[in-house]
Amino acid sequence: MSMEMGNGTTVQEFTLEGFPAIQQFGKVLFLVHLLAYLASIAGNAVIVTITCADSRLHTPMYLFLSTFSFLECGVISAVIPKLLVIFLSGRQAISFPACFIQAFITVFLGATGFLLITVMSLDRYVAICKPLHYPTIMNLKTCFLLVTACFSLAFPFITGLVVKVSQLSFCGPHVIPHFFCDLGPLIHLSCSDTSSTEMLAFVLTSFILLTSFIITIIAYSNIVIMILRLPSVKEKQKAFSTCSSHLVVLFLMYGSCVFIYVKPKQTNRLDSNREAALVNTVVTPLLNPVIYTLRNKQVHRALRGMMWRMKIPR
Repeated sequence: MSMEMGNGTTVQEFTLEGFPAIQQFGKVLFLVHLLAYLASIAGNAVIVTITCADSRLHTPMYLFLSTFSFLECGVISAVIPKLLVIFLSGRQAISFPACFIQAFITVFLGATGFLLITVMSLDRYVAICKPLHYPTIMNLKTCFLLVTACFSLAFPFITGLVVKVSQLSFCGPHVIPHFFCDLGPLIHLSCSDTSSTEMLAFVLTSFILLTSFIITIIAYSNIVIMILRLPSVKEKQKAFSTCSSHLVVLFLMYGSCVFIYVKPKQTNRLDSNREAALVNTVVTPLLNPVIYTLRNKQVHRALRGMMWRMKIPR
C-alpha cells in the first residue's frame, strides 16, 4: 500500500518529527517514557486480569473498567513503542501503511473509549441515583450490548474518515510535525483540496467528544446532587473524594482531545497538539488504574486472592 504524489511518484514513508527541541535528551526521555509505558501497561493489565479471574468483580462497573483498560493498553501500545525508538535511535521514518494503521488504531480505540466513558458515567448515575432499579437496568446482557455498541458505532465512522484521509495526495515534504501519525497532521501534509476531509473530521470528532462530554457532565451533576443529600458528613467527604478524582481524569482527557480535534481547520495549533496528545498517551493511562480501581477495596481483595492462588508472597 502506498500513495501517489501529485507529481506521479509514490509516497513510501513519512518522517515523524517527534520533539525536535528536546531531542538531545533522547536517552533520558526514552527512560522516562519507557517507565511510564510499562507502568501503564502493568496497571491496566492487572485490572483486566483480576476482573476476568475474580467472580466478585463480574459486575457492570468492572466489565466497563476492564474494557476501558484494554482500550488504553491498545492506544499506548500503538504510539509509545515507536516514540521510544525515536528517542533511543533517532529512527523517525514510518512506512505509509504503518502510519495509517497507527492512525486508525489510536483514533478508533480513542473514540470507542469516549463512548465507553459515557456508558460508565450512566452506569454510575443509575447505581447511585436509581439503586433499586440498578440490577434490572444494568444486567450483564445489557452491559455486553452497550460495550458492543461502543465498538460498532465508532468503527464505521473512524474507518470511513481514515480511508478518506489515506486517499489524499501527498506532495512533500513528508515530515509529520508530531510523535505519531495523527489525522490532523496528515491532513496538513496533503496537497489535495482537504476542505471536505477537514469538515468530516470536525463533525465526527465534535459529535463523539461533545455528545460524550455533555452526557457525562449531566450524569455526574446528578450524582453530585445526590451526594449533597447524604445525611452523614463522612459519607459526603468519601463520595466527593472518589467523584473528584474521577472528574480530574475526565477533564484531562476531554480537555486535551477537544483542544486537538474540535476545530474546523486541522492545520491550526499543530505544534501545541503534541503536548496535548501526551496527556492522553502518557498521563491518563498512568492515572486511570490508580483513580478508578487500584484505590478500591474490592480490587485490593481480588489482588490478594489472586496472589494467594499464585502463591506469591505478600
